[in-house]
Amino acid sequence: MEAIEAKLNEIILTPSLHPLLTILKSARNGAVYGAKVRFPHALVMVFMFRSGSFREKVGLVLKATRQHAMNLARFATIYKTSMLVLALLNPKKPGKEGPYDAFFAGLLGGYYVFGRRANSVKQQIVIYVFARVMLALAKLSIESPAMTSTTPTPTFFTQRFSPATKARIQENAWPVFASLSWGMVMYVFRWQPESIQSSLKSSMKYIYVQCDHWDNFRNFMIYNS
Repeated sequence: MEAIEAKLNEIILTPSLHPLLTILKSARNGAVYGAKVRFPHALVMVFMFRSGSFREKVGLVLKATRQHAMNLARFATIYKTSMLVLALLNPKKPGKEGPYDAFFAGLLGGYYVFGRRANSVKQQIVIYVFARVMLALAKLSIESPAMTSTTPTPTFFTQRFSPATKARIQENAWPVFASLSWGMVMYVFRWQPESIQSSLKSSMKYIYVQCDHWDNFRNFMIYNS
């Protein structure tokens, strides 16, 4: 057994294999992270808000966990493979990463893994990523131009605002964003609930609709229904 482990260590520490092994480990890490993130979330959401037998609920939890893990593993594989290929094809500096390789590699992985045959798990992942990108861009938009001057990232015109203007934007942007977000989601839930994503709709129905109905103390305070 020790001889096998020693041989494996020799293989994975071979410098010439490092780029390929990076792809393998990225797939491993994507699968593990996806399972860790999705399993507890699916467990809570399915057992709290889905109907069906215990066996059916367990199946839904495992299915969602598997989908999330496989999606991240596939994306990681495509992204790292694309980055390697693009670096090798770099016409100016073969073997070196180009300034926009990450964007095009992400574009390819995003289309292949998340852009085709959408389902609820893929939609949740993409929406999460989109929200994080918007927050990052909002933060970057009021940073010093020095933050982007040494990278391929373009400088936003808002980065050239005066410090006082940036301070006012930073102070008021989040309250405005939070207020508008909640105002809009409550309005849409009130008048067009069928257009809201199913898990969010279930959560909102539980909090804001089912609270209107009870016929005794038990289903008023102890149980929901």
